[in-house]
Amino acid sequence: MKLESLLQYLDAYLGIPAHPDYPTALNGLQVGGPDEVSRVVAAVDASEASILAAVERGADLLLVHHGLFWDGLQPVTGRHLRRLRPLLEHGIAVYSAHLPLDSHAEVGNCALLGRALGLDPRGRFAAHGGVEIGWWGELPTPLDASGLARRLTDVLDGARVHVIPGGPAEIGRVGVVTGGGASFTGEAAALGLDALVTGEGSHHTHFDAMELGVHVLMGGHYATETFGVRALAAHLADRFGLEWDFVDQPTGL
Repeated sequence: MKLESLLQYLDAYLGIPAHPDYPTALNGLQVGGPDEVSRVVAAVDASEASILAAVERGADLLLVHHGLFWDGLQPVTGRHLRRLRPLLEHGIAVYSAHLPLDSHAEVGNCALLGRALGLDPRGRFAAHGGVEIGWWGELPTPLDASGLARRLTDVLDGARVHVIPGGPAEIGRVGVVTGGGASFTGEAAALGLDALVTGEGSHHTHFDAMELGVHVLMGGHYATETFGVRALAAHLADRFGLEWDFVDQPTGL
């Protein structure tokens, strides 16, 4: 598969050019690579450990959710050099998709986590730059907070779930914004959602949830964002006959 053809497909499929994001996300191709791609390795983060694992696994393309340049402009020294050197030496391309991958209807983190929880999708919310990132839906059978927490723990392969029990006894309407989505607690409450499932939040999230009357369940930033890169890599493998692998580098956060 020609790298250039794959990049054109990814940009169009994910809507990269028009999707708003943080300036240092730099969605799309971040490091050039070989002319041909046969093996894709996916990882949540373009960390040094993930990059070295991609080298070991013979990657032609490293597909990540959090890219290389979150710290902005910086000298190519130290840890930054340690990340870039093996990519350049082994000819591995890096493609990053942050909010476009959170929001995507088919392979997005929010949609996939919602489906895994058993939600019947009803609508979108949690906009960034005018584009809605999150999804909300309804549980076929209402759960209490402990029941939803157990389901989330199972879906996240045993990850520790922190529950802020601010909502009603029965949970039927649930919103999902993966990663650092607790800032949308107020919007979830205004929509009449019973619970918000996300990765992490700030200290004040506790009081937001308790005073606004919504449960907030936090399963960890990393754990809630493994869905998208895996699904995207599998999608590319199915469509173009590529091999793929996933590098799991959990942070516990």
